[in-house]
Amino acid sequence: VYNSAPSWGVAAGDALGVAEPVLTQHLHQHQGQTFSFLGLRVPSPLSLVVNGRRPPGSALAPPILALTNPSAPL
Repeated sequence: VYNSAPSWGVAAGDALGVAEPVLTQHLHQHQGQTFSFLGLRVPSPLSLVVNGRRPPGSALAPPILALTNPSAPL
């Protein structure tokens, strides 16, 4: 679940409802080995229903702003 707060999560046995799931087949090769798996992307914990209820707003990770200046001297 992308953008979830570190303190939030689901437990084994929880019933999940996913409103708009995006299922993706991943195929990666590394050092002569092939890894293939399915990924289910959930953009936000707020788009889930967990055990019949929506997660609280605190389940969403706070935004972080990072600025860089590529022309600044090192």
